[in-house]
Amino acid sequence: MSAITAKMVAELRELTGLGMMECKKALVETEGDVKKAEELLRIKSGNKASKMAGRTAAEGVVKAFISDDKKVGAIIEVNCETDFVGKDEGFGAFAAACAKAVVAGNPANVEELAAVVTDSGETVEDLRKAIVAKLGENMTLRRFVRYETEGQLAAYIHGAKVGVLVDFAGGDEQLGKDVAMHIAAAKPKALDASGVDPEAIETERRVAIERAKEAGKPEAMLEKIAEGTVQKYLKDVTLLSQSFVKDDKLTIEQLLKSKSATVNAFTMLVVGEGIEKKVVDYAAEVAAAAQL
Repeated sequence: MSAITAKMVAELRELTGLGMMECKKALVETEGDVKKAEELLRIKSGNKASKMAGRTAAEGVVKAFISDDKKVGAIIEVNCETDFVGKDEGFGAFAAACAKAVVAGNPANVEELAAVVTDSGETVEDLRKAIVAKLGENMTLRRFVRYETEGQLAAYIHGAKVGVLVDFAGGDEQLGKDVAMHIAAAKPKALDASGVDPEAIETERRVAIERAKEAGKPEAMLEKIAEGTVQKYLKDVTLLSQSFVKDDKLTIEQLLKSKSATVNAFTMLVVGEGIEKKVVDYAAEVAAAAQL
């Protein structure tokens, strides 16, 4: 059994939002396996989902660019070290130039994007080096998605930190913007149930069964309870099943049908999602230094 460290307890608290002693006990029960401990706490507490998913763990911006005919577009995440630089106009302009370069150059990955020539005549990498030299921070092109469509594209950027690109057919420009804004707010995981990770569905099913057992439900009811939980989960995380944020009497599927429209695909990028950000505890550093 691995030693239960304060860092492990802190990580589990961040994931679940539960108390320190509860987290430590769960880690002891699961022999230091944070993932298993999170699942155990969800079963015991009824906690719906991880709080980690929407956490911003690195700085930077999301930018989008769509061609005039709305047929080709891209969305990109560009990272920097501090929020201060993330708000700099020059850094924002660099990220916007990168999004435009993705559309123009159609690179296969960020390595190829670095070599794309921008409107200024310089490559993306040249621009990156220049802005790094000016602002004094490292900057990285983390990820991008490019769409070409027979329909049309729409984008929505919320506070430079959350960006959405939607490929849709039918309807009008306003519908595309509304759907993109909804995605930024409701954060669906997939268009419909077919796009949801089977492992995530199985986890929901397993947690529901264990929770029902803890509550003393009869064995014969467990599968029915689990199926009901899974269906509710799918309704919550699939775009077409979600209630429209501007009119909760309509699902997105109903909204699209009323406009004779369909969504072909969408991408949402959240700045720093999945990146572990180093947290410096200055008080601890000072205390440690005092012991020397």
